[in-house]
Amino acid sequence: MPAAFSPESLRSHLQPLAAGQPLSSEDLAYQHFYGLDFPQRTAPVRRQLGRFSAGGFDLVSQVWWPESTPVATLFVIHGFYDHMGLYRHLIEWGLDHGFVVIACDLPGHGLSSGERASIGDFNQYQEALQGLFIEAQSLSLPQPWHLLGQSTGGAVVLDHLLHYGDKTPAQGQAVLLAPLVRPRDWQWSKLSYYLLRPFVKGIERRFSENTNDPEFMPFLQADPLQPVRLPTAWVGAMARWIPRIEAMPASARQPLVIQGQADKTVDWQHNLAVLDAKFYQPKVLLIPEARHHLANETADIRAQYLAFLDQHF
Repeated sequence: MPAAFSPESLRSHLQPLAAGQPLSSEDLAYQHFYGLDFPQRTAPVRRQLGRFSAGGFDLVSQVWWPESTPVATLFVIHGFYDHMGLYRHLIEWGLDHGFVVIACDLPGHGLSSGERASIGDFNQYQEALQGLFIEAQSLSLPQPWHLLGQSTGGAVVLDHLLHYGDKTPAQGQAVLLAPLVRPRDWQWSKLSYYLLRPFVKGIERRFSENTNDPEFMPFLQADPLQPVRLPTAWVGAMARWIPRIEAMPASARQPLVIQGQADKTVDWQHNLAVLDAKFYQPKVLLIPEARHHLANETADIRAQYLAFLDQHF
């Protein structure tokens, strides 16, 4: 862990975003480490860090404002093992489009509290999203509100859309990047979970090559906020969530789905079939060479799917 910041110390002094708390030296060190201060932009980016409580967790949130008068708000929901610090490319895309961008670290991830990468029930992710909506409302962030989720973050978004329908305050676009419905080789993983559950609480994490960017994996392995174990509790929560989500009634929403065909993390063929059944003609972009972590794919792959998003925003 870099000496300049620690999750517990940073989280302990934060107030809700609406308090307008100035960034401390520790906050600045954290944001600079992950490039969330966007030093390359011509004008300084107005930004804040905050903390809110949801589902029994203390969650850390962030918001960035565009240089021009904002026209909408983009909610960025990260994936499993991830945190806000890995999403600067998508945050900058939002800023370039005049969006306020808001995000939080999910329970057990990044700067937020909770056992690392663990969760008791996927409903707690929905509570986190609802808490982030309250943070956004406290700042009167502009409508429409767009949702963007990567992997497990995509699962959070699609779960929200299926449960809340037209009652969601997020009436803008919904973007699903390599969304999780079920992981690859799920039947074998589920069997392993039931066999191991009585004996272990977690297994060592395996870092897989999940993008074509040669610089991302070394950064990920050196990232001080990366969990190093896969908790069996998280697998159990997912095992309960999958049949629940696959039994949900269909929605009239039309999400934008981006999926790499070289993805070896999720069972993307099955997942696309589920999404096609659950939503009204989702617009799907398939990228043959793209792997799982689309938020940190190579610049040319990001350019492909960002051009696709530009057509629909």
